[in-house]
Amino acid sequence: MSFDTLGLAEPLLRAVHEQGYTQPTPIQAQAIPAVLSGGDLMAGAQTGTGKTAGFTLPLLQRLMGATPAPTAKGRLPIRALILTPTRELAAQVEESVRTYGKYTKLKSMVMFGGVGMQPQIDRLRQGIDILVATPGRLLDHAQQRTLDLSHVEILVLDEADRMLDMGFIHDIKKVLALLPAKKQSLLFSATFSDEIKTLADRLLNQPALIEVARRNQTAELIEQKVHPVSRDAKKDLLTYLIQTNDWHQVLVFTRMKHGANRLCEHLVKSGITAMAIHGNKSQSARTKALADFKSGDLRVLVATDIAARGIDIDQLPHVVNFELPNVPEDYVHRIGRTGRAGSPGEAISLVCVDEDIFLRDIEKLIKRSIPRAVVPGFEPNPNERAEPIVLGRMTIGVGASRGGPRHHAPARGAAPSSGGRGPGAGGGGRGDGRSANGGGHGGGGGRAAPAGPRGGARSGGGGSGRPPAKSALPPKR
Repeated sequence: MSFDTLGLAEPLLRAVHEQGYTQPTPIQAQAIPAVLSGGDLMAGAQTGTGKTAGFTLPLLQRLMGATPAPTAKGRLPIRALILTPTRELAAQVEESVRTYGKYTKLKSMVMFGGVGMQPQIDRLRQGIDILVATPGRLLDHAQQRTLDLSHVEILVLDEADRMLDMGFIHDIKKVLALLPAKKQSLLFSATFSDEIKTLADRLLNQPALIEVARRNQTAELIEQKVHPVSRDAKKDLLTYLIQTNDWHQVLVFTRMKHGANRLCEHLVKSGITAMAIHGNKSQSARTKALADFKSGDLRVLVATDIAARGIDIDQLPHVVNFELPNVPEDYVHRIGRTGRAGSPGEAISLVCVDEDIFLRDIEKLIKRSIPRAVVPGFEPNPNERAEPIVLGRMTIGVGASRGGPRHHAPARGAAPSSGGRGPGAGGGGRGDGRSANGGGHGGGGGRAAPAGPRGGARSGGGGSGRPPAKSALPPKR
């Protein structure tokens, strides 16, 4: 099958061919005709399989087919809205819209927090067809009445699983209230959990269902490996691996912002160029770090989970879990940054005894055992015992004792044992991926609390910190 057989218009095919693509990926081959048919869609595929083009191309074609009437103020109406959980992902998606829509007359813009509103207001006044936005900044504009969403024909929720993880369900509900009841709604997600299906049941109208891979499956082209190591030797082991193997373009994951900063300092002192990207960094700093990393000027990019959404680099060779995530699904998202678009990749995890329980959860999720390989000279101390891991004011893992029982991260969807919001350790501000990785007030013993939709982290007295999914869902539109 080729793109030429999917019913796409010549201007779109020309742009696709210019990018060097001739054959669609499985998600594209199924999603493009489904979206062109005009119905709602729920689509799940592994990260790196081309989900963005799967909705961007047919969205552009549907909008090309009609000339919209101006709004009451004489402006071009916003006809398509694409919601993403983070700034980086929003920028990435809007870049794809411009790339594939370069031979059309459609206009687009990206909107997110962390930058001034006035340039965005000026751009809105010029008129746009397609808006790619994070929920928080979109609602800022709606509150100030600087945009009109009453003409939206197509709604896309991208990375819907992360939307739920970050607590954006309440913001999504507010956005839906601003949209017309009659529209085409598309839900795309890297993982396909039962919670996502519950969301789709409430938000979508008789959607087509596409799932091109077993849920939470990791790409076959990714070579996964675990290096057991003592907790205090991780930084030196990472430095050794990068220098000995002459690695370039290495994406490294940490759990917390301050951990990312400290690791960068260690790498720089060792003569390795490195920068951190997380919610406490300014938007200009994040943009520069990502640009330098993509161009190859920066050897190592250290990221937290939320900030890494939207990092889409062809042939990224190495992803390193400096610290394993306490949420197993995040492992799938992390290593999905490599092995993209048919290119091979390597995912290395540096695992100390504190994280053995997380590793077991990950292997259970992906239904496979990850090979272990001890690096000579970095053998783990056999006498080292597991200690609880501190996330902000929470402790997780084996031996967690600060305010809660001894247990590790609960299963997805576990209801929090107490409500309320508390200020996050990473600072306030809107969600939009800026404060979700800072620790938050919580009782401990459970999963680190995700950020609330309007800023700091949720508090929890020993539960997961996740808001109850079903009760918070908006009525079906």
